[in-house]
This record gives sequence, C-alpha cells and structure tokens, in this order.
Amino acid sequence: MTATAPARQVEPAEDAHREELAFLAAHDDGLKPPGWRLTPRSVVTFIVGSGGDALALPTGAQADGLPKRLVISPKFVGERALVERAVVTLAGERGLLLVGEPGTAKSMLSELLAAAVSGTSQLTVQGTAGTTEDQLRYGWNYAMLLAEGPSPRALVPSPVLSAMRTGGVVRVEEVTRCRPEVQDALVSILSDRRIAVPELSGTDAATVHAAPGFTVIATANLRDRGVSEMSAALKRRFNFEAVGPIGDLAAETELVRRQAKSALERVGAPFAVDDVVLEVLVTAFRDLRDGVSGEGWAVERPSTVMSTAEAVSVATALGLADAYFPSDRDPLSLLPGHLLGVVRKDDPADAAKLRGYWDGAVRRRAESGARTWRRLWELRDVLEG
Repeated sequence: MTATAPARQVEPAEDAHREELAFLAAHDDGLKPPGWRLTPRSVVTFIVGSGGDALALPTGAQADGLPKRLVISPKFVGERALVERAVVTLAGERGLLLVGEPGTAKSMLSELLAAAVSGTSQLTVQGTAGTTEDQLRYGWNYAMLLAEGPSPRALVPSPVLSAMRTGGVVRVEEVTRCRPEVQDALVSILSDRRIAVPELSGTDAATVHAAPGFTVIATANLRDRGVSEMSAALKRRFNFEAVGPIGDLAAETELVRRQAKSALERVGAPFAVDDVVLEVLVTAFRDLRDGVSGEGWAVERPSTVMSTAEAVSVATALGLADAYFPSDRDPLSLLPGHLLGVVRKDDPADAAKLRGYWDGAVRRRAESGARTWRRLWELRDVLEG
C-alpha cells in the first residue's frame, strides 16, 4: 500500500507552477544558456505572466498531458525591465543581489527565478548570525568520517556545492546577516567557480568545479545594512537590483486579494472580504509607507515598514475572522486594531502616528462624504487601546 504524501502549507514554485513550467519549456525552443530549463524570454514570461493572452504550443511540440493553449499567470508584480535585467545577469553566470525594504517580494522573486532557470528553488542558504562556512562549502558525516576517513561518501555538500555540481542556481537569503568571514567564502566561490576539499587531496574529488549554468542569487534588506556590511570585493561580484514597493494602487490591491485568497483556500475557507475594504486597507498602507496620501496630504511615517507582505497578512486575518466568526463583526471594524498592531512592531510609540493619520487623512476623507472612511473615522476610539 502506497502512503499518501502529506499536504504542504506552501508549495515550492517549481511544484505550484509545474504545468506552466512544462508548457513554457515546450512552447519556446529558442536559445537557452547552458544548463537552463527555459529560454530567458520564457523565464520572464513565467514570472510576469502572458498579459492575459493564451500562449499556443507550436505544431509538433511535445505536449504529453499539456493543454494546447495556456494563460501564464503573473506571479511578481513589478517592473518587467527589472525582471529582464535579473534574467540577463543570471544568463551571464554573474551573481545577482536583490535589495530592498522588507516585504517587497525579494525572496519570492529569487525563488521564481531559480525554479524557472534550474528547475528547483530548494538549494537555499538562510543567512543568519549563526550561518557557518560549512553551510556555504561542505561538511562531514562524522560517523562515516570516523569509520572510513575522509572520502567523497562522507562529505556532506552544502546547497552551494550541490548547485555547482549540477549547474544550478543557489539562493542565499539575507546575505548581510552572515558574519563577514562567511560572506568572504562567497568571494572565492564567485571568483574561482570552484571549491577545494583539502581533506580529499590526491583524489579526483579534491576540487569541485562549477558546471555551466551555476550562479548565485542573494537577497538583502536595506534596513539590515548595518548588520554585516558587504565587502567591496563581494559587492563587485554581484549585479545589484533594487526591488521597490508596488507603484500602482490597483495592482497592489489585486496582489493582496490574490495572496489572501490563496491563504484562505489552503485552510478550506472562502475569502469574502469586500473589495472596498481591501482598497481602504491598501490605501492606508500606502499612505503610511509613502508619508503622503494620494491627495497630497502629509502623513507621518511609522518606523515599521508598511510593506505589501504586511498588508497581505492583515487581509488574511480579516478573511479568517470573517470565515470563523461570520456574524460577530464586519471586517472593516477590525481594520484599525490590525493596523495598530502593525505600526507598533518596531516602536510602540508609533501608535501616536497612526492616531495622527486618523485625525488627518481619515477624518478629511470622512468629511468629504466617503462612506467607508466615515465608518473608519467612527472607529477612532479603537486606536486608544
């Protein structure tokens, strides 16, 4: 009897979008860089979508189990030019560093790029103050090491070493959180494209050379620059791309809706938060993030980052409350409390800035006759909690 694989909370990009990846591989048989699963053009299409148009497989293409036509869904909301530059960087086998404020989908973009280019996004090193050189190079199975001495069988490859062997893409998340000596290990890897294993000296396994296609995608939060500033040597080995907040209100609202809906679907609950409530939520996040409202009124910015990821979290919470406690309160009445929780994350004193936003932009919109904003203004007392 075959055991059923347990359900996963979050599917890796290569599994969640398996059909689209297979379709794009069959759809475009153009020039591919060494080791790539898709053409650079198809990688961009996979990430930003086909614009609502159905792509058609060419006549005679291998299409086992695939539809003849397929609309590729957008997965990253941002500038297409940014994605194209990132793809060109990887095609040149140069390191790519995605920088930006927390919550701007840097990790999601790196995952999508790795899945489309090399077929897996799972070769990942999570940078922390506790990350060691072994996690970038290799370690040992000490039981086997004691039993038979240094041998290729006893060596435990890091995600970086595995990517070098297969010509894949390795992801290094939060690289500036790694200690300087750990970051320095990346310098030689990106320069020499090989890792020496002195313990295996005299054997064919003494040096692991990077196969064609190997490269590194790293991410760094702008707010963490002071943790472990990258050396000039390491910076020179990366192309930097800044991932900023979503510029369009409608696009950001749609992304928040899609992500929150997906989160509720995973728990089997319908997403029933009204579009008007979502737009108010995203508008408030944008006003507080930018320091100015859409009307041009000054807004005092809180210390915490009012990111799209945080907006998705709040929208998901509103949807869950509506699903599990359907008749208690409407989602809009819960919004002030959730916003208060977000702005107080970095500095509890920032609650005063949210009250200032209510006394300014929210009140002025309420006075203009906007019904939803009038209701929010009536909820002002919640912020005194």
